[in-house]
Amino acid sequence: MSALQPTVAEVIRDRFASGSRSDSHRLVLVIEGGGSRGVYSSGMVHALEQLGLTGVFDAVYGTSAGAINAAWLLCGRAGRGVKAWTDAAIMRRAIDPSRMLRGRPAFDLNYLVHKVYDGLHPMDFPAILANETTFHPIATDIATGAPVDLHPQIVDKATLQTALRASSGLPLLAGPPVELGGRRYFDGGLAETVPVRSALQAGATHALILRTRRVDERRPPAPWLHDVVGGTYMRFLAPGAYRAWKLRPGQQALEDGVIAGMGGAATQIHPPAGSPDISSVETDPGILSRGMEIGRRAVAEFFAELCLVASPPAPQAGP
Repeated sequence: MSALQPTVAEVIRDRFASGSRSDSHRLVLVIEGGGSRGVYSSGMVHALEQLGLTGVFDAVYGTSAGAINAAWLLCGRAGRGVKAWTDAAIMRRAIDPSRMLRGRPAFDLNYLVHKVYDGLHPMDFPAILANETTFHPIATDIATGAPVDLHPQIVDKATLQTALRASSGLPLLAGPPVELGGRRYFDGGLAETVPVRSALQAGATHALILRTRRVDERRPPAPWLHDVVGGTYMRFLAPGAYRAWKLRPGQQALEDGVIAGMGGAATQIHPPAGSPDISSVETDPGILSRGMEIGRRAVAEFFAELCLVASPPAPQAGP
């Protein structure tokens, strides 16, 4: 990188040392989606919070579970978010594929957003709204199939909660599209699982990207039944989202190519080699806790190598 274009690590180090974001760069945090694989990025944002690094970013972009973990980070309660992910009773209630046999969604987003995040393990919604680091959940417009940054639609607690549901609303599995600002949305992962393109379009110059897949892990094809049933559902209800769905097999390569093209202006943190495959519908608290701790240590060790901390911090209870 030239002197005029520092690396992500250099921008973070300078901002951390000065306590200021008054440089000419726009540094963003980008968090990949992935359902229950989000425990990896939950641990990652917990480490960022423990290290006092939240404030170095100008904006945080997240898709689906990545948007949820972004919200936990921006409200200053990432430790509490970890507890919500690894609470066995909550996860069993939030994700239950057997409900589909009774005509109900497998993912209960209303329970998560309005009961868990506004009661059992409360998010500080006003803190997210007031944070100088802006929140950018990504959803898929069902009419166009394009990824949409919902930040302009978030003006109060109610619209913030709706945006969380819109970004995470998997077709069929989580019920009908979510309406916000006169448009209807499905899960952002249909169009952009790693929302780096949205961040670049909004002016990002540098990105730290938290991934929920290992470097060697590829997205598996959708199960045949899921493809047939889900595809048929979207073809009639959400033609734009259906087009995005059909393009998903090439999405990972597209996103990886965009990131590679950024050179040193992008840095990715993945779960390390040997980390377990975690299903998007995993509810086992032992597996989820292990994934969370792996993610936490991955970020802590990355910043220890940058000499921002002496060694990875020990696990701490959330607030």
